[in-house]
Amino acid sequence: MTRAIRFVIAGRVQGVYYRAATAARAQQLQLRGSIRNLPDGRVEVIAAGDDTAQRELAAWLWHGPPAARVDGVEIEEWLETVNEGFVVAA
Repeated sequence: MTRAIRFVIAGRVQGVYYRAATAARAQQLQLRGSIRNLPDGRVEVIAAGDDTAQRELAAWLWHGPPAARVDGVEIEEWLETVNEGFVVAA
């Protein structure tokens, strides 16, 4: 079973192309999962796959696209099923 991680990113991460840019990066890293905006202004990322790829994504999440400003990234293990592909949720 592949390990999955949930990241919750705080800062200026909505309305700055963060979801699309993160999805593109996750796909480059061959990760499965999803990304979505949360009602409180944060963004949630679920990523499953290779440990090295997850670490690379985690480092990237601290920067995001140029217009983003990341104030914090929470990380926890994700125990639920993660489907194939990487989905940008509304």
